[in-house]
Amino acid sequence: MPQGIYLPEGHLLENEQNRACLTTEEGLLEAQRDGVTLEGMATMCDERRDLHVRLGPFRGRIPREEAGLGADRGNLREIAILSRVGKPVCFKVIGRDGETFVLSRRLVQQEASEHFRDHLHPGEIIRATVTHLEQFGAFVDMGRGLVSMIGIENISVSRISHANQRFTPGQTVLAAVLRKEAGGRICLTHRELLGTWMENAGRIRAGTALRGIVRSVEPYGVFVELAPNLSGLAEPCEGVRPGMLASVFVKSVLPDRMKIKLSILDVLPGEGKRLIEDEDYWIREGRLSRWQYQPETCLRHCVETVFA
Repeated sequence: MPQGIYLPEGHLLENEQNRACLTTEEGLLEAQRDGVTLEGMATMCDERRDLHVRLGPFRGRIPREEAGLGADRGNLREIAILSRVGKPVCFKVIGRDGETFVLSRRLVQQEASEHFRDHLHPGEIIRATVTHLEQFGAFVDMGRGLVSMIGIENISVSRISHANQRFTPGQTVLAAVLRKEAGGRICLTHRELLGTWMENAGRIRAGTALRGIVRSVEPYGVFVELAPNLSGLAEPCEGVRPGMLASVFVKSVLPDRMKIKLSILDVLPGEGKRLIEDEDYWIREGRLSRWQYQPETCLRHCVETVFA
């Protein structure tokens, strides 16, 4: 995988070698000498915005200027430091202040950023951890605490009103590198990994009944999501609102027109969320060059991504 050892924070916490280094003074000093990346739990952020880290029987401190990439230049937001309390942080041991080991998260992120700049390319599939959700998208740790965002329009083909309808904080997800921008910023996308129209519709059979989520109510019908990358159109139905769960009858599946005709059978109790699960991914590894959602025979609703 292109990430190599630069996985999201939390992956080293239970690693045997990591735990062994944290249990002895010799292990910590050896890690300092060899420049080894370790991981521990941030237990507190003090008034100077230094992070305090549990190192087995020892104490560790990440000074504010070492709290993350850009911190030494004053470019790291205060909330980015405060929000690490109670969560794993990666670091390198850079010194000692009495009984306290001085740590740097910035150096770890700088190393990871240089690796991603040189080795990650558009279309590469990586593993990421969801850190924060907003209406406009999901923030994810793509490696060593380096955060990128998946815009809401790139989460799935089926439209949602908030990223929390697909993800939950702490969730591990897959993503593809959409592009690399000047300055080393990496933009990610997600919908291309959830299957094309034909792949998703191939699981649907006319004459069957399914459960779906009402996503949009229009004068001419009701759009019901059957999968994160697949929706069908039902006839108008009174009392139906976006976000409702519904049972639907599949009247027909029409690949040439990229349409699934439905009929709403009943409104169901519950919240209209459809969080991404491992089984939703059609593509899990490798590198994409181009992705086309619609069947070749269908000329409408062109949804395409070219990774360049």
